[in-house]
Amino acid sequence: MKIVIQRVSQASVVIDNTEVASIKNGLLILLGIVNEDTQEDINWLCNKVVNLRIFPDADGVMNTALKETKGDIIVVSQFTLHASTKKGNRPSYIKAAKPDIAIPLYENFIQTLQKVLGKPIQTGKFGADMKVQLLNDGPVTLIIDSKNKE
Repeated sequence: MKIVIQRVSQASVVIDNTEVASIKNGLLILLGIVNEDTQEDINWLCNKVVNLRIFPDADGVMNTALKETKGDIIVVSQFTLHASTKKGNRPSYIKAAKPDIAIPLYENFIQTLQKVLGKPIQTGKFGADMKVQLLNDGPVTLIIDSKNKE
């Protein structure tokens, strides 16, 4: 499971000209899933996300976690995170899990993240053509892969 986390001062998701998610301060998370992902990957990532100290403290130092800031989250599925560009110029998405595997893991990630955060989170829609807008705060952008745990 791979995620791209962006600290935002605002973010939104629009599907078919309808806004389906909108937050102010918090995190926009792009989520990519592979066949080998498990509940262990979900648990590890969700705990990592809410406890990452990437928000400024009173001195302006990145020393505060999302859980402490009471910030919000939008999660957007993004199979292209597992693109392979090794051969040629057209990316291959063969590593990305197919919907029958990815959808239950995506839904479980959302449920687990809500539980760990202690409040509802917002989402895009799996497989939809989404327009994602964000104002990256910092900018702060992290890429985390549950298989590498770096």
